[in-house]
Amino acid sequence: MSHEKYKIEKRRYPRIKKNISIKLQHEEFDIVTETKDISCIGAYCQVDRYISPFTKIKAKILLPSKIKNNTKYIDCAGVVVRTEKNDSPLESQYNIAIYFNEISKVDLSKIDRFVKSHPKL
Repeated sequence: MSHEKYKIEKRRYPRIKKNISIKLQHEEFDIVTETKDISCIGAYCQVDRYISPFTKIKAKILLPSKIKNNTKYIDCAGVVVRTEKNDSPLESQYNIAIYFNEISKVDLSKIDRFVKSHPKL
């Protein structure tokens, strides 16, 4: 008898793999990078420096639009919840997961609509 494995999504909000410009700010750094994936409550991205978990950051997300000159800017605050060293031998690269803990309902809705308009992971 064969058993089919079902992948059950445990996340509360859907996420998508999408490279979206994001600027991370802290009193010690400003980093411009791109997301690897995003949901309305968080993002996963690569940075060129170690950022310790529980670091509070500000984020500015440039949410693209299919309509020319209609880019949406999302300003929010978050906390780094995970930092992983990337396997790149040539550069110091880290993957970080950010939880958006201060985001307006309007901006959360903008990201949610964007995510729902694209194919899921």
